[in-house]
Amino acid sequence: MVKDTETDGTRLAELLSSEVTGHENAPYGALAVTNADPDVEPTTDGAHAYDVERDGERLASVYVQPERTRVELYDGLEAAERAAEDGDLRARPVGGQPPRLLVFVTTGAEVKRALDVLGAAAEA
Repeated sequence: MVKDTETDGTRLAELLSSEVTGHENAPYGALAVTNADPDVEPTTDGAHAYDVERDGERLASVYVQPERTRVELYDGLEAAERAAEDGDLRARPVGGQPPRLLVFVTTGAEVKRALDVLGAAAEA
């Protein structure tokens, strides 16, 4: 039986990775999944699953937690925050160096909206 809602952090990260690598049109064609850990196990604090690069530069890192995926964006933060808000995704800016934006993906339905956030950041 198929679940209506996917809430496993590792599976959500896998779905997002597939979305990132499955598109060739701009801005997604410039994105790549790198530094992937195929054996990543979720932790409460979040275990590093992979990075998303834009033209060879790190745009975001993806972490898995037991019931969600956390995307940490490092560039295009204002555009990414607007896209997260438009997609009803929980997002939180983090100060410090470098400043970051955390976006939380809690269901399979939110994966495509998280891809939109990455696309907005990539275009910024």
